[in-house]
Amino acid sequence: MTGFLIATALVLATALALLSRPWWRRRASDGTSRRDLNTTIYRDQLAELERDRASGQLGEADYEDARAELQRRLLEDAEQDDTRLAAPAHPKRTLIVLLLAIPLLGVGLYTWLGSPAALDQMQRRDFTQQDIDRMVADLAAKLENEPDNLQGWAMLARSYKAMRRPAEAERAYQKAWALVETDPQLLADYADLLASKAGDLAGRPEELVAMALRLDPDHLQSLWLAGTAAFNRADYAKAVGFWQRAQRQIPPDSEDGRMLANIVAEAEQKMGGSKKTPAAASTGVRGRVELAAALKAKAAPSDTIFISAKEAGGPPMPLAAKRVRVADLPMDFSLDDADALMPDRTLSSAKAILVEARVSKSGNAISQPGDLKGSVGPVKPGAKGLRLTIDRVVQ
Repeated sequence: MTGFLIATALVLATALALLSRPWWRRRASDGTSRRDLNTTIYRDQLAELERDRASGQLGEADYEDARAELQRRLLEDAEQDDTRLAAPAHPKRTLIVLLLAIPLLGVGLYTWLGSPAALDQMQRRDFTQQDIDRMVADLAAKLENEPDNLQGWAMLARSYKAMRRPAEAERAYQKAWALVETDPQLLADYADLLASKAGDLAGRPEELVAMALRLDPDHLQSLWLAGTAAFNRADYAKAVGFWQRAQRQIPPDSEDGRMLANIVAEAEQKMGGSKKTPAAASTGVRGRVELAAALKAKAAPSDTIFISAKEAGGPPMPLAAKRVRVADLPMDFSLDDADALMPDRTLSSAKAILVEARVSKSGNAISQPGDLKGSVGPVKPGAKGLRLTIDRVVQ
């Protein structure tokens, strides 16, 4: 209600200011004589006659007759009393009446015709569970007639998930699948829902998490879930890798940062205190990535860069990936098993690797025309000193 009253007061003040403009300055007629005013009028009329003669619209004889008539009228007016034009009586009193009457009239009309109590009720109303259930039910009924409303189905899925109605939530996620599969957050939410139903992230939930990480290798919730899945199957090295990537995005002194540090320490303890497996250390690829000078004008500092490694001759899906920005270039990079997108497909399992860097103008992990790209390889896992230059435009 406070916001409404402030907005109303501002609108009212603006209206009053505009209405009172005539009183801000001395009126043009105040202190002006009738003779002065008539002289100004006749001067303007004479100037108009001059323009008409010059343009040919008025002949010389007609001009002289009109000019003589103007002079005669001017002399007649000059002989009259040079009286002052009267200013309105009590202008300040009129202004005061306006300033008081308009607000009082507005408040009175709103009190009579409006409902001031409704503002307070809306501000203080607490929605009950019945209200929420009714709104969700209305949305569900609406969407049955709008099967292509993907945003609506996604909203309904999240609502059902929050209400702990997993069966309805899963159906809504399936209805919105065309949108879900392009959104890392929706994929992570869907994975979390299925994992809660099954009591385990293995299987379909972990597949959804992997899809989310392919779209956004640094998606925080997906990194949490991927680390949890690896930890549950005792693959502590991969769990540490996922969680350490998540740690880069969380302030270490925050509650989440401290909790994550504790579970990373627990995973490291379970794997014998080693922060990386020997395989991860020996099979990672390292090098330097830079943007070709000819393409620098085509990239903004805030554009996203995906650095990825995929199996040479294998599926197009990367084995490992990470995300940086154009502003970070040139920079040294490394990819190893800790950066794996899927637990069963790692760099250490490949015989040869293609390494790629791509500037995504849209921020999308899927390559699109207009993106900037560079690649190197095939190289063997463990290769170091790679020179990766982004030097061509995706067609």
